[in-house]
Amino acid sequence: MGTTDLIQWSDQFSVNIQEIDEQHKVLVDLLNQLHNAIHEHHGRATSREILNRLAEYTRTHFLLEESLMRLTHYPGFDIHKKQHQELMQQVDALQQKVDKEKVAISFELLHFLRNWLIQHINDSDKRFGRHFQKAGLATYANWSKDVEKTMKKKKWWWKFW
Repeated sequence: MGTTDLIQWSDQFSVNIQEIDEQHKVLVDLLNQLHNAIHEHHGRATSREILNRLAEYTRTHFLLEESLMRLTHYPGFDIHKKQHQELMQQVDALQQKVDKEKVAISFELLHFLRNWLIQHINDSDKRFGRHFQKAGLATYANWSKDVEKTMKKKKWWWKFW
């Protein structure tokens, strides 16, 4: 991470479900990439491409969270899913505005996304993490050693992810 990172990952953000935490780290990294691209004046096309990756990865991440919530009969599922939908609507609107009006992605937007992510993790996602643990699924919260080893190896196709 560079000196101009927007967010520094901390274990304080952990929801104690390793797959979700690992995906949150990717989201933090993508936000930092977007921040650095804007800060270093890499141009609208580069920023838009990172925003696209961020939006697509966020959709995938939300699908995982929502799947786990359905599987564990999480009582806060509807509210949590609505929060996801509202953010994605805002991101979609931003992408359209960038394309149609040729506006640049601003630091104001980055700070909105940063604050949304931090608040969402610390409130909604941690609440689900506690539910996951209480549901007796703590043994499934962490990757097995084989999965851990595999996930630490970079694959050729990861450049597309």
